[in-house]
Amino acid sequence: MSTSKAKRNLLPVKFLLPYTCTPYLSSIISFSSSSILFSHRLSFSLYAATRNSSAICRRSPPYLMTSTISASSPWPEGPFVSPPMSENSPDSGDRSSLSDLSDISAAVTDVVDDERGSQTSFTSPINAPATSVQNVNPSPNSISLPVDSSTPNVLYLSFNQDYGCFAAGTDRGFRIYNCDPLREIFRRDFTGNSNGGGGIGVVQMLFRCNILALVGGGPEPQYPLNKVMIWDDHQSRCIGELSFRSEVKSVRLRRDRIVVVLAQKIFVYNFSDLKLLHQIETVANPKGLCEVSQVSGSMVLVCPGLQKGQVRVEHYASKRTKFIMAHDSRIVCFALTNDGRLLATSSSKGTLVRIYNTLDGSLVQEVRRGADRAEIYSLAFSPTAQWLAVSSDKGTVHVFNLKVDSAALGVDRPRGASESNATSPSAVSHLSFIRGVLPKYFSSEWSVAQFRLQEGLQHIVAFGHQKNTVVILGMDGSFYRCQYDAATGGEMTLLEHHSFLKSEENF
Repeated sequence: MSTSKAKRNLLPVKFLLPYTCTPYLSSIISFSSSSILFSHRLSFSLYAATRNSSAICRRSPPYLMTSTISASSPWPEGPFVSPPMSENSPDSGDRSSLSDLSDISAAVTDVVDDERGSQTSFTSPINAPATSVQNVNPSPNSISLPVDSSTPNVLYLSFNQDYGCFAAGTDRGFRIYNCDPLREIFRRDFTGNSNGGGGIGVVQMLFRCNILALVGGGPEPQYPLNKVMIWDDHQSRCIGELSFRSEVKSVRLRRDRIVVVLAQKIFVYNFSDLKLLHQIETVANPKGLCEVSQVSGSMVLVCPGLQKGQVRVEHYASKRTKFIMAHDSRIVCFALTNDGRLLATSSSKGTLVRIYNTLDGSLVQEVRRGADRAEIYSLAFSPTAQWLAVSSDKGTVHVFNLKVDSAALGVDRPRGASESNATSPSAVSHLSFIRGVLPKYFSSEWSVAQFRLQEGLQHIVAFGHQKNTVVILGMDGSFYRCQYDAATGGEMTLLEHHSFLKSEENF
Protein backbone atom coordinates (compact mmCIF):
# COMPACT_ATOMS: atom_id res chain seq x y z
CA MET A 1 0.00 0.00 0.00
CA SER A 2 1.39 3.39 -0.95
CA THR A 3 2.10 6.00 1.68
CA SER A 4 -0.53 8.40 0.33
CA LYS A 5 -3.18 5.68 0.30
CA ALA A 6 -2.36 4.66 3.87
CA LYS A 7 -2.68 8.25 5.03
CA ARG A 8 -6.23 8.48 3.77
CA ASN A 9 -7.26 5.74 6.22
CA LEU A 10 -6.16 7.74 9.22
CA LEU A 11 -7.78 10.41 11.35
CA PRO A 12 -5.96 13.32 12.98
CA VAL A 13 -5.64 14.09 16.65
CA LYS A 14 -5.70 17.85 17.10
CA PHE A 15 -3.91 19.75 19.79
CA LEU A 16 -2.70 23.26 20.50
CA LEU A 17 -0.55 24.31 23.40
CA PRO A 18 -2.15 26.57 26.06
CA TYR A 19 -0.77 30.04 26.59
CA THR A 20 0.96 29.01 29.82
CA CYS A 21 3.58 27.04 27.82
CA THR A 22 6.65 28.43 26.07
CA PRO A 23 8.50 26.91 23.11
CA TYR A 24 11.94 25.44 23.59
CA LEU A 25 12.18 22.38 21.36
CA SER A 26 10.85 21.45 17.94
CA SER A 27 10.63 17.85 16.85
CA ILE A 28 7.76 16.41 14.87
CA ILE A 29 6.54 12.99 15.90
CA SER A 30 3.92 11.01 14.00
CA PHE A 31 2.14 7.90 15.17
CA SER A 32 -0.41 6.03 13.09
CA SER A 33 -2.64 2.98 13.44
CA SER A 34 -5.66 1.63 11.62
CA SER A 35 -7.88 3.94 13.64
CA ILE A 36 -5.95 7.10 14.42
CA LEU A 37 -3.10 9.38 13.39
CA PHE A 38 -1.26 11.32 16.04
CA SER A 39 1.03 14.14 15.00
CA HIS A 40 2.28 16.83 17.32
CA ARG A 41 5.12 19.19 18.06
CA LEU A 42 7.07 18.68 21.25
CA SER A 43 7.63 22.34 21.92
CA PHE A 44 6.67 23.39 25.37
CA SER A 45 7.85 23.79 28.92
CA LEU A 46 5.58 24.58 31.81
CA TYR A 47 5.34 28.27 32.50
CA ALA A 48 4.48 27.40 36.08
CA ALA A 49 7.96 25.98 36.58
CA THR A 50 9.53 29.41 36.26
CA ARG A 51 6.84 31.73 37.57
CA ASN A 52 5.09 31.80 40.91
CA SER A 53 1.49 30.71 41.36
CA SER A 54 0.19 34.24 41.83
CA ALA A 55 1.33 35.13 38.31
CA ILE A 56 -0.42 32.11 36.85
CA CYS A 57 -3.60 32.89 38.74
CA ARG A 58 -3.74 36.47 37.57
CA ARG A 59 -7.11 35.84 35.89
CA SER A 60 -8.52 33.83 38.76
CA PRO A 61 -10.39 34.72 41.94
CA PRO A 62 -7.90 35.16 44.81
CA TYR A 63 -9.04 32.01 46.63
CA LEU A 64 -8.64 29.67 43.66
CA MET A 65 -5.67 27.82 42.24
CA THR A 66 -5.11 26.61 38.69
CA SER A 67 -3.04 24.09 36.80
CA THR A 68 -1.95 23.27 33.28
CA ILE A 69 -1.20 19.96 31.62
CA SER A 70 2.33 19.05 32.60
CA ALA A 71 4.34 15.88 32.81
CA SER A 72 6.69 17.30 35.43
CA SER A 73 4.49 19.26 37.79
CA PRO A 74 2.10 17.66 40.29
CA TRP A 75 -1.62 18.18 39.76
CA PRO A 76 -3.30 20.34 42.38
CA GLU A 77 -6.43 19.17 44.14
CA GLY A 78 -7.71 22.62 44.97
CA PRO A 79 -10.97 24.17 43.79
CA PHE A 80 -11.73 24.69 40.13
CA VAL A 81 -10.75 27.88 38.42
CA SER A 82 -13.85 29.37 36.89
CA PRO A 83 -13.45 32.87 35.42
CA PRO A 84 -16.53 34.18 33.66
CA MET A 85 -16.74 33.33 29.98
CA SER A 86 -16.57 36.43 27.80
CA GLU A 87 -18.36 36.84 24.53
CA ASN A 88 -15.01 36.96 22.76
CA SER A 89 -13.78 33.70 24.25
CA PRO A 90 -13.20 30.92 21.70
CA ASP A 91 -15.54 28.77 23.77
CA SER A 92 -16.26 25.86 21.50
CA GLY A 93 -17.03 25.73 17.84
CA ASP A 94 -16.72 23.55 14.81
CA ARG A 95 -13.42 25.12 13.79
CA SER A 96 -10.66 22.61 13.22
CA SER A 97 -7.73 24.88 12.49
CA LEU A 98 -5.79 27.32 14.60
CA SER A 99 -6.00 30.05 12.01
CA ASP A 100 -9.54 30.73 13.19
CA LEU A 101 -8.23 31.65 16.64
CA SER A 102 -6.49 34.85 15.66
CA ASP A 103 -6.87 36.35 19.12
CA ILE A 104 -4.62 33.69 20.64
CA SER A 105 -2.33 33.13 17.67
CA ALA A 106 0.70 33.90 19.80
CA ALA A 107 0.00 30.78 21.87
CA VAL A 108 -0.26 28.46 18.89
CA THR A 109 2.48 26.17 17.62
CA ASP A 110 2.83 25.10 14.00
CA VAL A 111 0.03 23.11 12.42
CA VAL A 112 0.54 19.92 10.43
CA ASP A 113 -1.88 19.24 7.57
CA ASP A 114 -2.81 15.81 6.33
CA GLU A 115 -3.73 15.10 2.70
CA ARG A 116 -7.36 16.06 3.19
CA GLY A 117 -6.53 19.44 4.66
CA SER A 118 -7.59 18.75 8.26
CA GLN A 119 -5.10 19.94 10.83
CA THR A 120 -3.47 18.78 14.02
CA SER A 121 -3.49 21.28 16.84
CA PHE A 122 -3.80 21.49 20.63
CA THR A 123 -6.11 24.29 21.68
CA SER A 124 -8.94 25.04 19.36
CA PRO A 125 -12.58 24.67 20.32
CA ILE A 126 -13.38 21.07 19.65
CA ASN A 127 -16.05 18.48 19.40
CA ALA A 128 -16.89 15.28 21.23
CA PRO A 129 -19.20 12.23 21.41
CA ALA A 130 -20.89 9.96 23.87
CA THR A 131 -24.50 9.61 22.94
CA SER A 132 -26.36 9.24 19.71
CA VAL A 133 -28.14 12.11 18.03
CA GLN A 134 -31.40 10.45 19.05
CA ASN A 135 -30.40 11.29 22.62
CA VAL A 136 -29.80 7.66 23.51
CA ASN A 137 -26.64 7.59 25.58
CA PRO A 138 -25.27 4.07 26.09
CA SER A 139 -23.17 5.12 29.06
CA PRO A 140 -24.39 3.65 32.37
CA ASN A 141 -24.46 7.18 33.76
CA SER A 142 -26.41 8.77 30.92
CA ILE A 143 -30.11 9.14 30.22
CA SER A 144 -32.40 11.97 29.14
CA LEU A 145 -35.58 12.75 31.03
CA PRO A 146 -38.23 15.39 30.32
CA VAL A 147 -38.30 18.18 32.90
CA ASP A 148 -39.54 21.72 33.30
CA SER A 149 -38.77 23.85 30.24
CA SER A 150 -36.79 26.21 32.49
CA THR A 151 -34.62 23.34 33.69
CA PRO A 152 -32.11 21.54 31.45
CA ASN A 153 -32.32 17.82 30.76
CA VAL A 154 -29.58 15.81 32.44
CA LEU A 155 -27.68 13.66 29.95
CA TYR A 156 -24.82 12.42 32.12
CA LEU A 157 -23.69 12.25 35.74
CA SER A 158 -20.31 11.30 37.17
CA PHE A 159 -18.37 11.72 40.40
CA ASN A 160 -14.78 12.89 40.42
CA GLN A 161 -12.02 10.56 41.56
CA ASP A 162 -12.33 11.27 45.31
CA TYR A 163 -16.16 11.55 45.26
CA GLY A 164 -16.00 15.04 46.69
CA CYS A 165 -17.50 16.60 43.55
CA PHE A 166 -19.75 15.56 40.71
CA ALA A 167 -20.35 16.74 37.16
CA ALA A 168 -23.61 16.92 35.22
CA GLY A 169 -23.77 17.04 31.44
CA THR A 170 -26.99 18.64 30.17
CA ASP A 171 -28.60 19.50 26.85
CA ARG A 172 -27.30 23.05 27.40
CA GLY A 173 -23.75 22.46 28.65
CA PHE A 174 -22.29 21.17 31.91
CA ARG A 175 -22.26 21.96 35.62
CA ILE A 176 -19.84 21.14 38.44
CA TYR A 177 -20.95 20.65 42.05
CA ASN A 178 -19.37 20.16 45.45
CA CYS A 179 -20.87 17.24 47.41
CA ASP A 180 -20.35 18.25 51.03
CA PRO A 181 -21.85 20.72 51.42
CA LEU A 182 -23.89 20.56 48.24
CA ARG A 183 -23.31 23.67 46.15
CA GLU A 184 -22.83 24.52 42.51
CA ILE A 185 -19.22 25.46 41.79
CA PHE A 186 -19.75 26.68 38.24
CA ARG A 187 -21.66 26.02 35.04
CA ARG A 188 -21.03 26.46 31.34
CA ASP A 189 -24.15 26.83 29.18
CA PHE A 190 -23.55 26.72 25.43
CA THR A 191 -27.17 27.27 24.38
CA GLY A 192 -27.40 29.93 21.70
CA ASN A 193 -23.81 29.35 20.60
CA SER A 194 -23.71 29.13 16.81
CA ASN A 195 -20.93 26.55 17.02
CA GLY A 196 -23.12 23.77 18.42
CA GLY A 197 -26.37 22.80 20.08
CA GLY A 198 -25.02 22.83 23.62
CA GLY A 199 -25.55 19.17 24.55
CA ILE A 200 -22.79 17.50 26.59
CA GLY A 201 -23.18 13.72 26.77
CA VAL A 202 -20.00 12.97 28.74
CA VAL A 203 -18.16 15.16 31.24
CA GLN A 204 -15.29 13.80 33.31
CA MET A 205 -13.47 15.72 36.02
CA LEU A 206 -9.82 15.33 37.01
CA PHE A 207 -10.01 15.52 40.80
CA ARG A 208 -10.58 19.27 41.46
CA CYS A 209 -8.37 20.90 38.86
CA ASN A 210 -9.54 23.01 35.94
CA ILE A 211 -9.15 20.32 33.26
CA LEU A 212 -12.19 18.32 32.11
CA ALA A 213 -12.94 15.89 29.28
CA LEU A 214 -16.10 16.64 27.29
CA VAL A 215 -18.04 14.70 24.68
CA GLY A 216 -21.11 15.96 22.87
CA GLY A 217 -24.50 14.38 23.44
CA GLY A 218 -28.24 14.77 23.34
CA PRO A 219 -30.42 15.66 20.35
CA GLU A 220 -28.30 18.77 19.64
CA PRO A 221 -24.72 17.95 20.67
CA GLN A 222 -22.24 20.74 21.24
CA TYR A 223 -19.43 18.69 19.72
CA PRO A 224 -19.29 15.85 17.17
CA LEU A 225 -19.90 12.42 18.65
CA ASN A 226 -16.52 11.10 17.56
CA LYS A 227 -14.36 13.61 19.41
CA VAL A 228 -13.07 14.09 22.95
CA MET A 229 -12.53 17.68 23.93
CA ILE A 230 -10.04 18.64 26.65
CA TRP A 231 -11.58 21.69 28.34
CA ASP A 232 -9.52 24.13 30.43
CA ASP A 233 -11.94 26.12 32.54
CA HIS A 234 -9.20 28.56 33.48
CA GLN A 235 -9.26 29.70 29.85
CA SER A 236 -12.95 28.84 29.35
CA ARG A 237 -12.19 26.93 26.18
CA CYS A 238 -10.98 23.62 24.77
CA ILE A 239 -7.22 23.14 24.60
CA GLY A 240 -7.13 19.65 23.10
CA GLU A 241 -8.99 17.35 20.75
CA LEU A 242 -8.96 13.61 20.06
CA SER A 243 -10.77 12.48 16.90
CA PHE A 244 -11.94 8.95 16.11
CA ARG A 245 -13.79 7.13 13.35
CA SER A 246 -16.66 6.06 15.60
CA GLU A 247 -18.59 7.43 18.57
CA VAL A 248 -16.84 7.85 21.88
CA LYS A 249 -18.76 5.96 24.56
CA SER A 250 -16.93 7.16 27.67
CA VAL A 251 -13.73 8.74 28.98
CA ARG A 252 -11.68 8.07 32.11
CA LEU A 253 -9.00 10.37 33.53
CA ARG A 254 -5.94 10.02 35.73
CA ARG A 255 -3.33 12.64 36.48
CA ASP A 256 -1.07 11.00 33.93
CA ARG A 257 -3.46 9.27 31.50
CA ILE A 258 -6.52 9.82 29.31
CA VAL A 259 -8.52 6.69 28.49
CA VAL A 260 -11.01 6.86 25.62
CA VAL A 261 -13.57 4.08 25.18
CA LEU A 262 -15.15 3.26 21.82
CA ALA A 263 -17.69 0.55 21.03
CA GLN A 264 -15.03 -2.16 20.61
CA LYS A 265 -11.71 -0.49 21.33
CA ILE A 266 -9.99 1.45 24.11
CA PHE A 267 -7.15 3.95 23.65
CA VAL A 268 -4.77 4.98 26.44
CA TYR A 269 -2.93 8.31 26.06
CA ASN A 270 -0.25 10.09 28.00
CA PHE A 271 -1.83 13.22 29.46
CA SER A 272 1.11 15.60 29.06
CA ASP A 273 1.58 15.23 25.29
CA LEU A 274 -1.40 13.09 24.16
CA LYS A 275 0.92 10.34 22.98
CA LEU A 276 -0.90 7.07 22.27
CA LEU A 277 0.45 4.41 24.64
CA HIS A 278 -1.86 1.42 24.31
CA GLN A 279 -4.82 0.04 22.35
CA ILE A 280 -7.16 -2.66 23.66
CA GLU A 281 -9.73 -4.65 21.69
CA THR A 282 -12.94 -5.49 23.57
CA VAL A 283 -16.22 -7.26 23.03
CA ALA A 284 -19.10 -4.97 22.00
CA ASN A 285 -19.16 -2.31 24.72
CA PRO A 286 -22.10 0.06 24.04
CA LYS A 287 -22.07 1.41 27.61
CA GLY A 288 -18.40 2.33 27.47
CA LEU A 289 -17.49 0.23 30.51
CA CYS A 290 -13.98 0.97 31.76
CA GLU A 291 -12.38 1.87 35.09
CA VAL A 292 -8.88 2.92 36.10
CA SER A 293 -7.14 3.04 39.46
CA GLN A 294 -6.07 6.41 40.86
CA VAL A 295 -2.98 5.55 42.89
CA SER A 296 0.02 7.21 41.28
CA GLY A 297 2.67 5.03 39.74
CA SER A 298 0.64 1.81 39.55
CA MET A 299 -2.12 2.13 36.99
CA VAL A 300 -4.68 -0.67 36.78
CA LEU A 301 -7.22 -0.61 33.95
CA VAL A 302 -10.32 -2.81 33.85
CA CYS A 303 -12.48 -3.29 30.77
CA PRO A 304 -14.57 -5.98 29.06
CA GLY A 305 -12.60 -8.82 27.51
CA LEU A 306 -13.17 -10.48 24.15
CA GLN A 307 -15.87 -12.85 25.43
CA LYS A 308 -19.28 -12.34 26.97
CA GLY A 309 -18.95 -12.12 30.76
CA GLN A 310 -15.17 -11.73 30.65
CA VAL A 311 -13.21 -8.91 32.29
CA ARG A 312 -9.72 -7.86 31.27
CA VAL A 313 -7.38 -6.40 33.89
CA GLU A 314 -4.26 -4.53 32.79
CA HIS A 315 -1.53 -4.07 35.42
CA TYR A 316 0.73 -1.50 33.78
CA ALA A 317 3.35 -1.36 36.52
CA SER A 318 4.08 -5.09 36.28
CA LYS A 319 3.13 -5.32 32.58
CA ARG A 320 0.69 -8.15 33.27
CA THR A 321 -2.73 -8.86 31.80
CA LYS A 322 -5.32 -10.90 33.70
CA PHE A 323 -8.57 -12.28 32.25
CA ILE A 324 -11.44 -13.07 34.63
CA MET A 325 -14.57 -14.99 33.60
CA ALA A 326 -16.77 -13.03 35.97
CA HIS A 327 -20.26 -14.01 34.74
CA ASP A 328 -22.07 -16.23 32.27
CA SER A 329 -24.13 -13.27 31.04
CA ARG A 330 -23.06 -9.95 29.58
CA ILE A 331 -21.38 -7.59 32.05
CA VAL A 332 -23.28 -4.32 32.48
CA CYS A 333 -21.53 -2.61 35.37
CA PHE A 334 -18.34 -2.79 37.41
CA ALA A 335 -16.37 -0.74 39.92
CA LEU A 336 -12.72 -0.62 40.93
CA THR A 337 -11.14 0.45 44.20
CA ASN A 338 -8.84 3.46 43.96
CA ASP A 339 -5.78 1.25 44.42
CA GLY A 340 -7.02 -1.16 41.75
CA ARG A 341 -6.90 -4.23 44.00
CA LEU A 342 -10.61 -5.07 44.17
CA LEU A 343 -13.14 -5.28 41.35
CA ALA A 344 -16.94 -5.53 41.71
CA THR A 345 -18.93 -6.81 38.72
CA SER A 346 -22.57 -7.35 37.80
CA SER A 347 -24.16 -9.02 34.78
CA SER A 348 -27.31 -8.34 32.79
CA LYS A 349 -29.25 -10.56 35.21
CA GLY A 350 -28.58 -8.09 38.02
CA THR A 351 -29.15 -10.55 40.85
CA LEU A 352 -25.57 -11.09 42.00
CA VAL A 353 -22.56 -8.85 42.49
CA ARG A 354 -19.14 -10.50 42.60
CA ILE A 355 -15.96 -9.08 44.08
CA TYR A 356 -12.61 -10.20 42.64
CA ASN A 357 -8.97 -9.79 43.54
CA THR A 358 -7.47 -8.18 40.44
CA LEU A 359 -3.97 -9.47 41.21
CA ASP A 360 -4.78 -13.17 40.85
CA GLY A 361 -8.35 -13.07 39.53
CA SER A 362 -9.76 -14.99 42.49
CA LEU A 363 -13.37 -14.57 43.64
CA VAL A 364 -13.29 -12.84 47.02
CA GLN A 365 -17.00 -12.56 47.78
CA GLU A 366 -20.43 -12.83 46.19
CA VAL A 367 -23.44 -10.81 47.38
CA ARG A 368 -27.06 -10.90 46.28
CA ARG A 369 -29.08 -7.83 45.36
CA GLY A 370 -32.34 -9.76 44.94
CA ALA A 371 -34.06 -12.73 43.36
CA ASP A 372 -35.59 -11.13 40.26
CA ARG A 373 -33.75 -9.63 37.31
CA ALA A 374 -32.71 -5.99 37.48
CA GLU A 375 -30.54 -3.53 35.61
CA ILE A 376 -27.63 -2.45 37.77
CA TYR A 377 -26.91 1.25 37.28
CA SER A 378 -24.03 1.86 39.65
CA LEU A 379 -21.52 0.11 41.93
CA ALA A 380 -19.26 1.92 44.41
CA PHE A 381 -16.68 0.87 47.00
CA SER A 382 -16.18 2.78 50.23
CA PRO A 383 -12.69 4.32 50.59
CA THR A 384 -11.58 1.46 52.86
CA ALA A 385 -13.26 -1.25 50.73
CA GLN A 386 -15.31 -2.27 53.76
CA TRP A 387 -18.65 -1.47 52.11
CA LEU A 388 -20.16 -1.74 48.64
CA ALA A 389 -23.15 0.32 47.41
CA VAL A 390 -25.40 -0.82 44.55
CA SER A 391 -28.21 0.98 42.69
CA SER A 392 -30.59 -0.55 40.16
CA ASP A 393 -33.83 0.05 38.28
CA LYS A 394 -35.73 -1.52 41.18
CA GLY A 395 -35.47 1.77 43.04
CA THR A 396 -33.49 0.50 46.04
CA VAL A 397 -29.92 1.39 46.96
CA HIS A 398 -28.24 -1.49 48.81
CA VAL A 399 -25.16 -1.36 51.03
CA PHE A 400 -23.24 -4.61 51.51
CA ASN A 401 -20.66 -5.46 54.15
CA LEU A 402 -17.50 -6.79 52.48
CA LYS A 403 -15.52 -9.44 54.31
CA VAL A 404 -12.26 -8.85 52.52
CA ASP A 405 -8.85 -9.78 53.92
CA SER A 406 -7.61 -6.20 53.95
CA ALA A 407 -4.17 -7.20 55.24
CA ALA A 408 -3.59 -9.53 52.30
CA LEU A 409 -4.75 -6.86 49.86
CA GLY A 410 -2.83 -4.06 51.55
CA VAL A 411 -6.01 -2.07 52.24
CA ASP A 412 -5.83 0.20 55.30
CA ARG A 413 -9.02 0.15 57.35
CA PRO A 414 -9.73 2.40 60.31
CA ARG A 415 -9.11 1.05 63.77
CA GLY A 416 -12.07 -0.96 64.94
CA ALA A 417 -13.19 -1.89 61.44
CA SER A 418 -12.69 -5.59 62.10
CA GLU A 419 -14.82 -5.38 65.22
CA SER A 420 -17.60 -3.62 63.32
CA ASN A 421 -17.49 -6.41 60.77
CA ALA A 422 -18.01 -8.92 63.52
CA THR A 423 -20.94 -7.06 65.02
CA SER A 424 -22.58 -5.98 61.77
CA PRO A 425 -25.92 -7.57 60.98
CA SER A 426 -25.48 -10.88 59.26
CA ALA A 427 -25.78 -10.59 55.52
CA VAL A 428 -26.18 -14.36 55.19
CA SER A 429 -29.61 -15.91 54.82
CA HIS A 430 -31.04 -17.49 57.99
CA LEU A 431 -31.42 -20.69 55.97
CA SER A 432 -27.69 -21.00 55.42
CA PHE A 433 -27.63 -24.11 57.62
CA ILE A 434 -29.09 -26.07 54.71
CA ARG A 435 -26.33 -25.00 52.35
CA GLY A 436 -25.61 -27.74 49.85
CA VAL A 437 -29.14 -29.14 50.08
CA LEU A 438 -31.15 -26.29 48.56
CA PRO A 439 -30.08 -23.88 45.82
CA LYS A 440 -27.32 -21.36 46.39
CA TYR A 441 -29.96 -18.63 46.82
CA PHE A 442 -30.64 -19.72 50.40
CA SER A 443 -27.04 -19.21 51.49
CA SER A 444 -26.67 -15.83 49.81
CA GLU A 445 -25.21 -12.75 51.45
CA TRP A 446 -27.74 -9.92 51.42
CA SER A 447 -27.41 -6.17 51.92
CA VAL A 448 -27.24 -4.81 55.45
CA ALA A 449 -28.77 -1.40 54.66
CA GLN A 450 -31.25 -0.11 52.10
CA PHE A 451 -32.75 3.15 50.86
CA ARG A 452 -35.91 3.33 48.72
CA LEU A 453 -36.11 5.54 45.64
CA GLN A 454 -38.41 5.96 42.68
CA GLU A 455 -38.44 2.72 40.70
CA GLY A 456 -37.20 2.88 37.12
CA LEU A 457 -35.30 6.15 37.50
CA GLN A 458 -31.55 5.96 36.99
CA HIS A 459 -29.36 6.80 40.01
CA ILE A 460 -25.62 6.61 40.66
CA VAL A 461 -24.11 6.18 44.12
CA ALA A 462 -20.94 6.91 46.06
CA PHE A 463 -19.88 6.90 49.69
CA GLY A 464 -19.81 10.32 51.31
CA HIS A 465 -16.97 11.90 53.25
CA GLN A 466 -19.07 11.83 56.42
CA LYS A 467 -18.97 8.55 58.33
CA ASN A 468 -21.37 5.84 57.10
CA THR A 469 -23.04 8.07 54.52
CA VAL A 470 -24.06 7.42 50.92
CA VAL A 471 -24.56 10.11 48.27
CA ILE A 472 -27.14 9.35 45.57
CA LEU A 473 -27.59 11.31 42.34
CA GLY A 474 -30.66 10.95 40.13
CA MET A 475 -30.99 11.71 36.44
CA ASP A 476 -33.97 13.89 37.35
CA GLY A 477 -31.60 16.24 39.22
CA SER A 478 -32.22 14.79 42.67
CA PHE A 479 -29.52 14.69 45.35
CA TYR A 480 -29.78 12.46 48.43
CA ARG A 481 -27.46 12.07 51.39
CA CYS A 482 -28.30 9.06 53.54
CA GLN A 483 -26.74 7.47 56.60
CA TYR A 484 -26.69 3.80 57.54
CA ASP A 485 -26.13 2.16 60.91
CA ALA A 486 -23.07 -0.08 60.62
CA ALA A 487 -24.10 -2.05 63.71
CA THR A 488 -27.80 -2.70 63.14
CA GLY A 489 -28.31 -2.05 59.42
CA GLY A 490 -31.85 -1.76 58.09
CA GLU A 491 -33.40 1.27 56.39
CA MET A 492 -31.04 4.19 55.91
CA THR A 493 -31.84 7.62 57.36
CA LEU A 494 -32.35 10.48 54.93
CA LEU A 495 -30.13 13.44 55.87
CA GLU A 496 -30.59 15.67 52.81
CA HIS A 497 -32.70 15.84 49.68
CA HIS A 498 -32.31 18.60 47.07
CA SER A 499 -32.68 19.27 43.37
CA PHE A 500 -29.19 20.22 42.23
CA LEU A 501 -30.56 21.75 39.01
CA LYS A 502 -32.04 24.62 41.02
CA SER A 503 -30.03 27.68 41.91
CA GLU A 504 -27.70 27.42 44.88
CA GLU A 505 -29.83 29.57 47.14
CA ASN A 506 -32.55 26.92 46.99
CA PHE A 507 -30.34 24.13 48.39
